[in-house]
Amino acid sequence: MDLTVLYRGPLASCDYDCPYCPFGKRRDTPEQLRADRAALARFADWAAEQRGDTLSLLFTPWGEGLVRSWYRETLAALSRLPHIRRVAIQTNLSFRTDWLAGADRDTLALWTTYHPGEVTHERFLAKCRELSALGVRYSVGVVGEPEHLAPARRLRAELAPEVYLWVNAAEGRTYTDAQAAEWAALDPLFSYSRTPHPSAGLPCRTGRSVISVDGDGTVRRCHFVRTELGNLYDGSYRAALGPRPCELAVCDCHIGYVHLETLPLYDVFAGGVLERVPNGW
Repeated sequence: MDLTVLYRGPLASCDYDCPYCPFGKRRDTPEQLRADRAALARFADWAAEQRGDTLSLLFTPWGEGLVRSWYRETLAALSRLPHIRRVAIQTNLSFRTDWLAGADRDTLALWTTYHPGEVTHERFLAKCRELSALGVRYSVGVVGEPEHLAPARRLRAELAPEVYLWVNAAEGRTYTDAQAAEWAALDPLFSYSRTPHPSAGLPCRTGRSVISVDGDGTVRRCHFVRTELGNLYDGSYRAALGPRPCELAVCDCHIGYVHLETLPLYDVFAGGVLERVPNGW
C-alpha cells in the first residue's frame, strides 16, 4: 500500500502569537507535553513497523513542533527509513537547524511560513539560507494579509529563486482582482487559494490513499471531516479505505483541496505535494 498520513497530535503550544492564526493555542503543561511526546513516539513506532507499505508523512501540529526535541529527533529518524518516501512538517522556522545534518535530506522536507509580525526579515531569511546550505528541500509562505504584502515582496526578492514562495488567502478575506493580481505576482498559484473549492459529492483521494490521524490513533479521511474510519493502531481503519465523495460543501485549506481529484494539483506539485513545492520549480 502507498499511503499518505497527516498526523496531528495534542501539541497546541506555539512560540508565536499570530492574530490571524485559526488554531486554538494554549500554554501546554508539562503533563500535556509528556502526553504529546508519548503520542508521537507511538505514531513513529507504528510508521517504522509498516515495512510492507510505502509511507509519506506530513506533520501538521496545532502549535510549533520543531522547537521540541522529540519532533526533531522523530523526523530525522523517520527520514532514514527506506520505506518512508517523504516526511515533512509545517513550521515557522524558529528552531535551530543543526539537527538537519543528521536527517536524510532526500526524504525530509519542510513547509515553512513567514510571519512578519513575529520574526524579523533578517532572522527568517538567514534561516532559509541555512536550509539551502544544508540541502534541505523546503517551501516558504505567507498569509495574504494586506500588511504582509511589502514584507513578502522583500522576501521574494532576496530568497534563492529555486525556493517557492506560496501565499495563503487570509481566513474570511475577499480579494478584488487587483488585490489578487498583486499576490499572484509573488505566487503564480495563488488562484487556488483565493476562493474555497466546491467539494460536495466530488471524488477526493482522502479516505483512500490519504488519511488523517490524531494522537489517540483515530483515523479520519482528512482533518476537516470528522467521520471516523477506525483506529490506526488496531488496524481497523484499513477495511474502511476506499473511494468516497467529499461530505463537505467546500474545501478551503491547501492540505485538504490539494487531494481533490477534480483539481490538477497532484500534477502541479508532483514530487512535492506534502512540502508544497511545485514540480520543476
